[in-house]
Formats: sequence, structure tokens, C-alpha cells
Amino acid sequence: MELELRHLRVLCAIADSGSVGRAAVALGFTQPALSTQLRRIERLLGEGLFVRSSTGVELTAYGAEVVSQARDILTRADALGRRHMGFPPAAGSALRLGVTNTPVVPTLLDALRDACPHLTVCVSSVYATGELLELLEGGELDAALGVDYPGLPVRHSTALAHRAINTVPIFVAIHADHPLAHRIEVPLEALSEETWFVASDDGVGWPGAFYDACRAAGFMPVGTHEFHVLDQLQSMIAKGLGVTAVQPTLCPIDGVLVKPLAGDPLWQRHLLIWRRELVEPPVVEALHHHAVRTYRNLLAQAPHLQKWVNRAYTPARLPDGLRASLPGPR
Repeated sequence: MELELRHLRVLCAIADSGSVGRAAVALGFTQPALSTQLRRIERLLGEGLFVRSSTGVELTAYGAEVVSQARDILTRADALGRRHMGFPPAAGSALRLGVTNTPVVPTLLDALRDACPHLTVCVSSVYATGELLELLEGGELDAALGVDYPGLPVRHSTALAHRAINTVPIFVAIHADHPLAHRIEVPLEALSEETWFVASDDGVGWPGAFYDACRAAGFMPVGTHEFHVLDQLQSMIAKGLGVTAVQPTLCPIDGVLVKPLAGDPLWQRHLLIWRRELVEPPVVEALHHHAVRTYRNLLAQAPHLQKWVNRAYTPARLPDGLRASLPGPR
């Protein structure tokens, strides 16, 4: 058996769906046939790519590296085909793009303006990924940038498709004079007596994933505030009024420190989601490519994340989306 493009598409489909069964439906396979195909690919590569569980599958560190490279190969192969067919977006075409609270939007829109000059992007900012899914299912949006969580893969109808942008750990923001400020990483259980600012329900697993992690650490927060207005939230953290879970790309203000959680109990996956019949393949590829590149640049500029990366992983075993953020040759 030789590795072919169709095998790479299988791996990406399984990674995107979080389930062999759902990937089989999307690809038109039976589940046993796709499971057999996956075992053959893993034997060829000499190492397991996915960890199986009752809720589906998750990428191993090696699997994340393989899928990341597979996406790059498939993007290049698809670009060759599009160049041959002359397949640019139609002049005057428009894209209705929904976004959650993400720092990638300004740079992404700037990159799309250069990459797809004939494409007009209309952005709608929505807090919850669940609401974005409803708008996509109802045909009110063409594409969206959302999130999900390990063990809680995003679910949608066959009218939609999604692709992972990256998977990153969730950190914690504390005030600069906090008793744990000297720690390189903060055990979640050490924050059991803190007041937490917890973002409201996003429709795809938060704050459930947070409370599950707290229970696994042996506690439930003694006090919580539901709050997600980032500027005001950072100001309250700086005053020592509580702590909060944050994305690793957060740029802290004076008086706020961003720390990794010991053992990495919380993760978040960023996604591109789109309506199959409304978004042309070249636009999907451009969106995904520039979203991945923008996130990588942001991750590379986050010193607290780079310290975590250098301590937690060797360069050959980084999760999808993190390896490319390391400086130096790869």
C-alpha cells in the first residue's frame, strides 16, 4: 500500500468530524470500511494517529502532525487543479462570515482582501458558536469561525461542513500580585477558593467543559460571575476581583498575568464552518489557509504560550497548529 491523496482526505475527514462513523457518512463509506482503511494507514505510518473513546476519536500528538501536513499537501494539490481549471471566485461575489470572540478577524480580513480581491466579506459578530450554527443552518450565514472542545465535537446537519484550524490549551488569567503569580504553571485545584468569571453558554460545550475540569480537580467554584466583555473583564482581574479562563492569544493588560494550567485540563478547538452549497472550494481554502496562518502568527507572539510549548513538547510532537508557531527551522 502506498499513501495517496485519498488516504490524506480520509485522515482529515476523521479529524474534522471527531468520529469514524460521521466521517464515513460524509465520505460515502460504511463505518467498517473506513475503520479498515484507517488501520491500514496507521500500519503504513507505523504509529497510531487517533485515540478511540466512547465519544469518538481524538488526534494523538503524532496524528496532529500528520493531519497538519496532510492538509498542506491537499491544499497544494487542490490549488494545482484550480489553476488548471481557471477557478477564481466570481467577480462581485459576497461572503457572509460569522465570527465569535476571536483576535484573528482584522488580519484575516486584510489577508482575504489581497488573496480574493473579487470577494466582498460581510462580518457578523456573535458570542456563541451555537448561535452561529443556527444562522448557518438557516442560510443566514455562508461561513463562520467557531469553537468546540475535546470530547464535545461540534454537531451539525449534512448541509454544513467544518474543518479544524487549530487546537490550543486554555490558560488562566490572574492578577499580578496573586499568591500563585510566581508559579510557572498553576494547578486548577489551587484556584478552588477563587471567584471565577465564567463566560456564558456558547451552545457547544462551554461552560460545561470548565465545570467538568473543576470536578475532575476535586472542587466546584465557590463563587462565579457570568461575564465575557474582555476589556472590562481584564480590568476586574487586574484589581484582584477574581480569575478567569482565557485563550492563550490574550494580550494581558498591566496588572494581569496569563498562566498555563498544570496538566492542561482544558482545551479548545477553533473551526471553520461553512454551508457546502454556498461557499466555493477556492473560498473555503483561502479562508482556512489564512485563518491558520493568522492564528499561528498570534500564537508565536504570545510569550506565555511559547514558554508552555517549549516546556511541554518537542518540536516533532506538537499538536495541530502549534508546531508552525515555533521559531527556527522545522
